[in-house]
Amino acid sequence: MEKIRKGDQVVVLSGRDKGRRGAVLQVQRGHVVVESINRVKRHTKANPQASQQGGIIEKEMPLPAGKVAIWNPATKRADRIGFRTLTDGKKVRVFKSNGEVIDV
Repeated sequence: MEKIRKGDQVVVLSGRDKGRRGAVLQVQRGHVVVESINRVKRHTKANPQASQQGGIIEKEMPLPAGKVAIWNPATKRADRIGFRTLTDGKKVRVFKSNGEVIDV
């Protein structure tokens, strides 16, 4: 079970985007793509077969998962994630600071 999942609100801990928040768009092996974070400009060649325009496009690049932390709305701070097993046997993620369940 992954600690950070698609759709989670995260905050960047280090780098040029430090302190910025965004939603996770994609989770890759040890990396996450966060909405409007770590944007770069790429010079692309036009590809008429894929109906892709050429020119300079801006896109999000993956960040290492260790450089982001989940956003805790209760404490309004970045938080760490732990796991707990409920009485019915379901494994859920919890915030380390207050023990609140993230997803049920």
